[in-house]
Amino acid sequence: MTASRRVDSFDHDGLTFDVRDTGPLDGTVVVLLHGFPQTGASWAETAALLHERGYRTIVPDQRGYSPRARPRGRFAYRSSRLVADTVALIHAIGAGPVHLAGHDWGANAAWSTAAQRPDLIRSLTTVSVPHAGAFLRAMLTSDQLIRSYYMFLFQIPWLPELVIRRGPRALERTLAGTGMTAAQIDQVRRDIILGGALTGGLNWYRAMLLQPPAALRARVTVPTTHVWSDGDTALSRRSAELAGQYVDAGYRLEILTGVSHWVPEEAATALAAIIDRTATDAT
Repeated sequence: MTASRRVDSFDHDGLTFDVRDTGPLDGTVVVLLHGFPQTGASWAETAALLHERGYRTIVPDQRGYSPRARPRGRFAYRSSRLVADTVALIHAIGAGPVHLAGHDWGANAAWSTAAQRPDLIRSLTTVSVPHAGAFLRAMLTSDQLIRSYYMFLFQIPWLPELVIRRGPRALERTLAGTGMTAAQIDQVRRDIILGGALTGGLNWYRAMLLQPPAALRARVTVPTTHVWSDGDTALSRRSAELAGQYVDAGYRLEILTGVSHWVPEEAATALAAIIDRTATDAT
């Protein structure tokens, strides 16, 4: 579960991904996957708290976000490629199986990775986004479809990018309405809009309809905790409640009160404790 060298990048699919490898080098490894519209920097506070608990954290800037890993076209962002990226990262670390956590789209990738490669995953902590099957069922049985309207707007080629770049204030107001702080929004402007990662991030949405039907039924067989916050404007409680039906192992649903969608920054202390408990219970 430990490795003897730092990893600042890894290669896969002809792409090079940047990695933040911090915490005690001999610590138990936790891989943290970020979501949209953020980079691995969004995990900084949670990672620092995990270091205090003795963990070594590995945080990649994912496909579409790392400057040297921005392939064109939605087909390059299929779930199979995202899982393969995470698998390649774990192999590059040389310390498996690992504890895996993901937020937002990173949670989606984490669910798929744990389902397809349980041999590489010791425990799973997913934040905000539930299992794909639970998400679809929630769209049919709750207000999740209304909450997800923007996902359909993002399917339009090039137009969302044009609108955001010409009028970034609209996106910034939207993000503020979801609970993002001014500092977080500034970072989105720097890293995503000005940093050239916008199209890559949106391509995760554009590839979601390419997900094979089997992904909606995939079972997770490693100890899992799903975290949902009651201030999340994007994800319904119903989606969180359904997530456990796709786990054939120890499972816990953690509900954070008074917390927005941006859990790794807003509730870092609580989230680090949850990841630690999930990892400890899996030992």
